[in-house]
Amino acid sequence: MSASNSTNRIVTIYTDGACDPNPGPGGWAAILLFGTHRKEIYGNVEKTTNNRMELQATIEALRYLKSSSVVELYTDSEYIQKGITKWMTMWQARGWRTSKKRPVANQDLWLELVSVMKQHEVVWKWVKGHSGNPLNEEVDTLARKSISSINQNNVGDSIRAFTGASCIGTTGPGGWTVLLLQNQAVKVLSGQEKITTANRMQLFSAAQAMKSAPIAKPLDIYTTSKYVHQGASNWLSNWRTQGWKTKSGDTVKNLDMWKPISLDIDRLDINWHLCSSNKSIPEMDAAHYLAKNAALGSTNDELRKLLETKYQI
Repeated sequence: MSASNSTNRIVTIYTDGACDPNPGPGGWAAILLFGTHRKEIYGNVEKTTNNRMELQATIEALRYLKSSSVVELYTDSEYIQKGITKWMTMWQARGWRTSKKRPVANQDLWLELVSVMKQHEVVWKWVKGHSGNPLNEEVDTLARKSISSINQNNVGDSIRAFTGASCIGTTGPGGWTVLLLQNQAVKVLSGQEKITTANRMQLFSAAQAMKSAPIAKPLDIYTTSKYVHQGASNWLSNWRTQGWKTKSGDTVKNLDMWKPISLDIDRLDINWHLCSSNKSIPEMDAAHYLAKNAALGSTNDELRKLLETKYQI
């Protein structure tokens, strides 16, 4: 979709940004609609943040328009929503300083956005993310694919571990699965515990991923468990210094699993990725589907066949 001579054309734009992990490699995308014309634009940055990618998406979308337009711009970013409706006027009045007199974060991109907005009449529309809006879902997928292109360029000999867990009832039985991906090779690990919890199954899948990874290879572990992600990324160092006690003085739960996990974290080069359970990632969907079957007693060979049949992975 190129420039139009009309000064009052209405263009509909959907934008999104993503970052995994945040901060880390990021992608942005926009879908532009004008009459029967549709244009998709997207890009990525190797080291960035989610908020910067949300801003970049809106900037690039508006910059793409070659003539003045009436724009209906849809975004699911609360950061942009509040920036436009609440913060921007105050930032500008203070010389782009916050109420605490600190420079506004991402000021360079906010200034770019202000500049490109001047050329158009922008009507901002906020849509709830992952609420079934087809174009919002499409632009989210584009942004995430842009990240994937970075990861594919950088993957080399790195190993990606997608972990899945399932617990039937509060005390089991439970199942766990790991999909280990390196280049084009896929390895399935799985198991069942008769008496367990959901958190223990999430821990078990992460632990098995680490045990299976060689020391010389970088390891990316993907999980939907905030408990595992926060524990490994933030809480573990404090637990160690506190003699494996929480802030309240209680013994850390699942200590028998966290101690060996901490040793594996020390020996490996690990990047932790927290995946939203509301966002469909084929490998994560497959890992959780297989974990449910593992909880019901399916063997590893049976799970491998399910993987090939249902997900073609």
